[in-house]
Amino acid sequence: MDLITGTITGLAGTSGFATMDLRQMIMIVVSCVLLYLGIVKKFEPLLLVGIAFGMLLTNLPGSGVFHPEFWGVDVNYGTVLHDGGLLDLLYIGVKTGIYPSLIFMGVGAMTDFSPLIARPSSLFMGAAAQGGIFVALLMATAMGFAPKVAASIAIIGGADGPTAIWLTKILAPEYLGPIAIAAYSYMALIPLIQPPIMKLLTTEKERKIKMDTLRPVSKTEKIVFPIMVSIVTCLVLPSVAPLLGCLMLGNLFKECGVTERLSDTVQNALMNIVTIFLSISVGATAVYDRFLSWDTIKIIILGLIAFCFATACGVLFGKLMCVLSGGKINPLIGSAGVSAVPMAARVSQMVGQRYNPSNFLLMHAMGPNVAGVIGSAVAAGCLLKLFG
Repeated sequence: MDLITGTITGLAGTSGFATMDLRQMIMIVVSCVLLYLGIVKKFEPLLLVGIAFGMLLTNLPGSGVFHPEFWGVDVNYGTVLHDGGLLDLLYIGVKTGIYPSLIFMGVGAMTDFSPLIARPSSLFMGAAAQGGIFVALLMATAMGFAPKVAASIAIIGGADGPTAIWLTKILAPEYLGPIAIAAYSYMALIPLIQPPIMKLLTTEKERKIKMDTLRPVSKTEKIVFPIMVSIVTCLVLPSVAPLLGCLMLGNLFKECGVTERLSDTVQNALMNIVTIFLSISVGATAVYDRFLSWDTIKIIILGLIAFCFATACGVLFGKLMCVLSGGKINPLIGSAGVSAVPMAARVSQMVGQRYNPSNFLLMHAMGPNVAGVIGSAVAAGCLLKLFG
């Protein structure tokens, strides 16, 4: 009897329940809420489910799957490999920038740059939408965040999860959890965030504008485009070569016509594997003693402001292009200048069709949308140059 009692007492003393902190309980509840949003509400489920489960695992007392103390400024990878938990090992891909770059390769293989090639002026709407990044940068600095942290928060406005992770893991890795969760959560909420801003800044007449069909784009143009963008952009901003280089390589696999197997692998198998590793290891950084703070609340608020300003900047520039084109460009497509492909373009299509059922803006909106992918990477490169 004493043996049984001693065994039960020993198990109780070494279980996670014995060392459970109230903050860990709160984080477990938060992770369950995020799982609900990903599974039931389908908010970016491919990423949010993994992020939420990684958050759950890292906040279970005694699990030992992730050690935030290993990931300071000077990382000893020997210690990580010898003493690290499962998520420490997976996090190496985040810390070294491998996962975001491979995600960009998959995005490139799934992206059609034809609308941007057919109407190069779309690039300006994609650039204008990055205004939300710099508004958030100024606000974050004014709220007392250090410049590197402010830059990492600001990149949320680009609506580009991989880019936000890539920049934050360099400038402010201790804030990776809240920044990644804010970025992907707001990306999922784009259909709710953008339409009110689009309606506020445009007239009914502008929303009803029908745009001419885009010109056909030749195969040669599609092949040359990723090569030239890589050369020009990476010469101007060498630091973005990992992201933009992989984005354009993935697109070249798709367009060149001789690497179908590679394109298929990048779009499907590789993309799915990297997404799993990226999401669960990013979620692991949301450790209770770092995540539950006023800074996290400020980051969530600033992220929303950044998204709103990014949408507004894109729409306002779309209005300018509408005027300059003599009323041939529907300013709604400017909202697609954020980097969430193709969700933002679909929102432009949805709002436009609501006011004119015969309006088909999707392909026109894809121009600013894919330009936003390039723009957010360039903006991240500029911030890294300034604050890195």
